[in-house]
This record gives sequence, structure tokens and C-alpha cells, in this order.
Amino acid sequence: MKLGKITIDRERCKGCYMCIEVCPRRKIEVDPELNKKGYQPAVFKGSEEDEKPCNACAMCAVVCPDVAIEVYRAE
Repeated sequence: MKLGKITIDRERCKGCYMCIEVCPRRKIEVDPELNKKGYQPAVFKGSEEDEKPCNACAMCAVVCPDVAIEVYRAE
């Protein structure tokens, strides 16, 4: 299985949390810290040691209206 990870640009994220809703592995959470615009951005909480790690499905990036998410797949 290919493992993945995502990066979320916390300054672009406006906290709609659509990415949290669509993540099948539940690897995205609400960041308790505010960004510079005063929003609580989403944050990736996955790791390779997880029982069900991110599989780089890219659903989060597809639904992000702020284009704040980049998806990376391990080879």
C-alpha cells in the first residue's frame, strides 16, 4: 500500500472543515491555534506509524475551496 501525507497551508485555510468531513481515514483535525486571519485552520494529524495511515486519496484537496491542501504519495 502506498502511504501518503498532506500539507495544509494554515494561512490559506478559512476553517470550512470540508476536508475533515471527507477524509476516510480521519487524519485531519481542527487546529486549536488561530491563523493570522483569525480562523482555526485544519491540520494533518497522520503519521506512518498509524494503524490506518493516510492513503493519499486526495479527497481533501479536491473539496478544499481555498486550494490550501497538497497531497504527497510515497513511492
